[in-house]
Amino acid sequence: MTIKDTPEQWEIRATQTPFVGNKTSVRTDDVVMPGGSVVRRDYQVHPGSVAVLALDEEDRVLVIKQYRHPVRHKLWEIPAGLLDVPGENPLHAAQRELYEEAHVKAEDWRVLTDVYTTPGGCDEAVRIFLARDLSEAEGQRFEVEDEEADMEHGRVPVDELVRGVLAGELHNNCLVVGVLSLVAARAGAGLDALRPAEAPWPARPFDA
Repeated sequence: MTIKDTPEQWEIRATQTPFVGNKTSVRTDDVVMPGGSVVRRDYQVHPGSVAVLALDEEDRVLVIKQYRHPVRHKLWEIPAGLLDVPGENPLHAAQRELYEEAHVKAEDWRVLTDVYTTPGGCDEAVRIFLARDLSEAEGQRFEVEDEEADMEHGRVPVDELVRGVLAGELHNNCLVVGVLSLVAARAGAGLDALRPAEAPWPARPFDA
């Protein structure tokens, strides 16, 4: 048995978009099941996202704390953002988010992992990058607004984040997946064996 996700498209008899929001929408598809029955599936349509696990020379991860209204929590997270432009290169989007949310740039970029956040109810795909060789970005800081105006910033040792994840104290998907993937990569072939920053991403194809 090969343990690898595979693309597949079941027949859709009908589709509707009952809600269209500012960044996402809701789609309803009537999907033909293997036994022949037709079942209605509702899900959020999402443009995709990028996230950045920025690791400094002291083995600390750059984190931000931000209010997330749907879960009524302020969560510690890693910098992340939407792929606002169709076909946008995810590396460029990740570099932008690191600059906007932390005023930091990085010289060394790798793909840490790719995930579907909630494939049972949303088609969001996220590419999580590892960024190293950090320094302060040049120029003026990006002007933040709304939830981002209340963000806190910090740099936390990797071991402390792992402890918080396993203790159930840290819940953000990208932070959890990113930190544990970092630890797994180190225990395996090493960080330099990670995929290059512009590795193909079938979930969200992009322009070079």
